[in-house]
Amino acid sequence: MTSADPVFARSSATTDFVAASDVAPTHTLVLPSVHCAGCIRTVEEVLSRQPGIRSARVNLTRRRAAVFGVPGADPGPWIRALEVAGIEAHEATTDAGGIENEQALVLPLGVAGFAMMNVMLLSVAVWSGASDSTRDLLHWISAAIALPATVYAAQPFFRHAWSALSVGRLNIDVPISLAIVLASAMSLYEVANDGEHAWFDAALALTFFLLAGRVLDQRMRRSARSAAADLAGIEPARAIRIEDGAQRSRPLEELRVGDTLWLAAGARVPVDAVLDDGSVEVDRSAITGESDPQALTVGDTLTAGDIVLTGPVTATATAVGEDTTLRRMARLVATAENARSRYSGLADRAAAIYTPTVHIVAAAAFLGWLLSTGDVRVALNVAIATLIITCPCALGLAVPAVAVVATSRLYRNGLLVKSETALERLAGIDTVVFDKTGTLTRRVLKVPPNMPRIDRGVLRTLAASSDHPLSRTLLDGLATAAPADVSNVREIAGSGVEGTWNDTSVRFGRGDWAGGFSDTAFAVGGRVHEISSTEEPLPDARKSMDSLKAKGLEVCLLTGDTGARARQVAARLGVDRLWSEVSPEGKTAVLRQLREDGRSVLMVGDGLNDTAALAAADASIAPGSALDASRNAADVVIVSGRLPSVAEAIGTARLARRRMLQNFGVAAVYNAIAVPLAIAGIATPLMAAIAMSTSSLVVILNAGRGRRQ
Repeated sequence: MTSADPVFARSSATTDFVAASDVAPTHTLVLPSVHCAGCIRTVEEVLSRQPGIRSARVNLTRRRAAVFGVPGADPGPWIRALEVAGIEAHEATTDAGGIENEQALVLPLGVAGFAMMNVMLLSVAVWSGASDSTRDLLHWISAAIALPATVYAAQPFFRHAWSALSVGRLNIDVPISLAIVLASAMSLYEVANDGEHAWFDAALALTFFLLAGRVLDQRMRRSARSAAADLAGIEPARAIRIEDGAQRSRPLEELRVGDTLWLAAGARVPVDAVLDDGSVEVDRSAITGESDPQALTVGDTLTAGDIVLTGPVTATATAVGEDTTLRRMARLVATAENARSRYSGLADRAAAIYTPTVHIVAAAAFLGWLLSTGDVRVALNVAIATLIITCPCALGLAVPAVAVVATSRLYRNGLLVKSETALERLAGIDTVVFDKTGTLTRRVLKVPPNMPRIDRGVLRTLAASSDHPLSRTLLDGLATAAPADVSNVREIAGSGVEGTWNDTSVRFGRGDWAGGFSDTAFAVGGRVHEISSTEEPLPDARKSMDSLKAKGLEVCLLTGDTGARARQVAARLGVDRLWSEVSPEGKTAVLRQLREDGRSVLMVGDGLNDTAALAAADASIAPGSALDASRNAADVVIVSGRLPSVAEAIGTARLARRRMLQNFGVAAVYNAIAVPLAIAGIATPLMAAIAMSTSSLVVILNAGRGRRQ
């Protein structure tokens, strides 16, 4: 076991993060039409050339661009420049994600599938021997069904292809649209000239399978949310400011450095401040990971996000607006999210090579046959067959089909996958870093062994009446005690629970309030019982560590808690490596260093202090009990609460990656066999559509094998 690098030891919760000008985007643009790596490059290149912009980063998952430029600048010229480049853009006015609506693809998918089945039924009649006028009638009926259905269902491909072509670039929708349009047009030409063959079913099949791939892909994207935005939920909207001796509720935007704030017990501190009077206990676990309340006196620092446990007190604001700890954390998380969203998935990398190749092969086939035969009709048929055969249906389904099967399997096992590339990133993990407090351990109160049985009954009643989670940890140790009849029970925020038993006052809560000397005490009349606390690993924590090690993974502990507690927990769980007393920024720095050392890191954490680290890791998992910001920063959420699910997620991800690679292999073998047949003129467009559909079905069936394993 190794200890932390001294640079990460004892970092204050108020450590300065990164200058706002370096990490806070000045503008955010919504990009509803971006959907591939080529779109990302186009957007970033166009924006980087605009006056007033220093840099721009695209988050493909959320379809947004973070622009770093002159604050307050008019984004109108930038939006117009993107429109010239074929990219639709809008200035973000709300935090709603710009993800393409899955429902907008489901209806075209249904139309394409319904029309395809009907046209194929008509085609069966033609294949069965219909000829002359009967054949022509069936072809015209097929045209009447297929053409409007294709025009409607293929619109998503047409829009994206036109956006690219209008500015002189290519994307994967260009060959798709060409194949659909040419197959439909040539079919109509053949029918109008009493031809024997028409390929309306080929155009519809192509549209149907590609739309299926898009729907599966959108299903993976739809649950992605920004953790940086959710940090705003931690921050109160208003604060109590003392003005001329009176308390006034003011919006947070009106606070200024030097203002005097009034903080009630149970309130969350709105800005960074220093304590003016008295003493106070605060819950800082969300910021630092410390499991115990922190006692502060006059002159000590209160951090935005702290919860005041005792009060009321007054404090003087020292940092407001974008300078507070909470806002700096939000910027840090946003930077990490943008960096990770640039991950290029398997499908994107394959498409980057595939798209230009399709055009070159189809164009070469057309020119070759035109030069050798001089017949444009024959050359076009060969080119159409080549385009249909090489259309990326299997490629488009290779990843999303496997991903949906794998995520469904994980969901049944209590894991919710929120990112479309999470499985690919999880499959490459070699190091797992855990937060301690709340993730691997829980703080519990212990019943004194010498407490009389009658007092145990009173304590059980008081503990069961409290909403404080620590109080509930006593109930297991009091299970054999009969509850006492305590009247007038009431809970006092920041202090504890009190009531009356046998005309005697009873109290359970903060030590000094109950009359004790420890952090927690229980008083029955003149008798005071000191209640000790301890931190215990979760019941399945050791099993989870062992499962991960069995998969060849290094397990680490990264916590803001003290070194003594960290070492104790690490020893009990068999952790390989630990860092303690690390600030939120320090956690991100640890992960960055591990990645620079060549490690692929999975972060598992639940607190606000883990949010930036979750976003910065190669992949991340949060328990279902985590804060909203932590859950939304994570790629996977453990809904079941079972820690061994971490190992299950990695195992399923590794299996899914094997299936994805197998599907790419199927697509490669299919193209190696089918493309030469199309170029040689052996495969007609109809045969090409059947071959294309068969390869797509093989990919789907291979993906479905994951349900049974």
